[in-house]
Amino acid sequence: MGFGIGVLFAVAVALMVARVLPALLALPLLATGMGLVAIAGGQLTWNDLFLGIWVDGSLRLAEPMVLAMLGGMLSSWLQKTGIAQQLVRGGAELAGDRPWLLSVLLLGLVAVLFSVIGGLGAVIMVATVVLPILQALGLRDYLCAGILLFGISLGGLLNPGNWAVYKTVLGLSDADVSRYALSVCGVMAIGAVIFTGVELWRTRLLTWSGWRWRSLTWPGLAGVAFWGLGRMTLPGWRWLVGWGLTICVLIGLVQGWRRWGQQPQLVWYAYLTPLVPLLLIVGFGIPFIPAFLLGLAYGFAVTLRRGSVNLLTGALLEGTASVAAAVVLLMGVGMTLSAVLGPSKTGAAAAWYTQNPETVWPILAAVQPLLTPWIPTAPLGYVVGFALLAPLALYRGPLNIWGLGYGMGGVLLSAGLPAGAVMGVLMSLGVIQGVCDPTNTHNVWLANAVGADVNLLLRKTFPYAWGIAVVGLILAASRYFH
Repeated sequence: MGFGIGVLFAVAVALMVARVLPALLALPLLATGMGLVAIAGGQLTWNDLFLGIWVDGSLRLAEPMVLAMLGGMLSSWLQKTGIAQQLVRGGAELAGDRPWLLSVLLLGLVAVLFSVIGGLGAVIMVATVVLPILQALGLRDYLCAGILLFGISLGGLLNPGNWAVYKTVLGLSDADVSRYALSVCGVMAIGAVIFTGVELWRTRLLTWSGWRWRSLTWPGLAGVAFWGLGRMTLPGWRWLVGWGLTICVLIGLVQGWRRWGQQPQLVWYAYLTPLVPLLLIVGFGIPFIPAFLLGLAYGFAVTLRRGSVNLLTGALLEGTASVAAAVVLLMGVGMTLSAVLGPSKTGAAAAWYTQNPETVWPILAAVQPLLTPWIPTAPLGYVVGFALLAPLALYRGPLNIWGLGYGMGGVLLSAGLPAGAVMGVLMSLGVIQGVCDPTNTHNVWLANAVGADVNLLLRKTFPYAWGIAVVGLILAASRYFH
């Protein structure tokens, strides 16, 4: 049975790499195929397939599905109120016509925005503001697109909605996921700044003779921000941030009431909206879903004006629709996990464990002996092995988190790799997928927008993204191998 499951997995990977079958279909079909192999071998029943894989799997990632919808709502709200557009324009005006400073500042602003917003629509909205600014400075086509790609992926690492997937799939705590994600985010911020500086220097828009220490102002501020975020658990930080956000909400409500019916204006503290969920999760330990709801409530309060209720209603509906594909993909991921690891012990197929108290889930029992010899048990083997396998995160390969990556994560978990180390593989190599993968819709759109070949973006960004991924693997090895 193990051989048949291996063949199914290889076929699914091949069909996705060849772009014959999208992940939305490949994952549930793979899960169903594994169940059918087990049924043919007399290991499972049709009822186990229906309840243990289809029903249990569809609901297994319920929390990330809800967070995807809440994130879509907040994203739509930021766009409808103009916060996203004004944040980018304000940063561009602040930096003036200095290529290095403006590029790094826009990189940071894009990252902040994509810690909440997402989807091709959001990419197009932000890019239509950012690209003309960068192009006016004389930046090369691939560099303009690369800054956006690094910013989008950097924001994805900061997005609590993405953290929830790792938490649910791998059974990790909020703190474990957030701490590692912030570490990789810090590494990626440095890598993205290096990419920007080196490529500006290569195109002669940055020369050492024109270097000034003030050029490091914004990267330095970013470093201070990461340092402060990692210490948000201190009582002084909590008190300061908690009361600060509360006062902003009260002032926003009062000003909204006073300006009711007047031309809407954005106040400076409205631009904090994308950061509110992150601050609440990291600083106060508030669970993901309440943090997103409070972030949406904060955004509503500080932008209150006539028609806000209708605007919010539209954002809720449009935001939910914008993430429908992601929700369907998460259903497929859940089915694959239930097929490999077995159904959850509190779900629709919980009775299977009562009826088979001494039996390991048949598919898991068949897969483990095949993979266990190949799983690294030492930090060096872990880092070197997965660093060499990094290209498998491209072209919807088996380590692509928006392909079969989470399914492969379940397989690695079943074979004995620590949950934190599995997260290290998926999150680190996810940097390569997010920045470089030519099959990403946003990569294709950005390449077309700047008039460059999408494979040129891959060649220019891959060395930097691969270096970031290797450092991320080293961090994971130091934490999760003892």
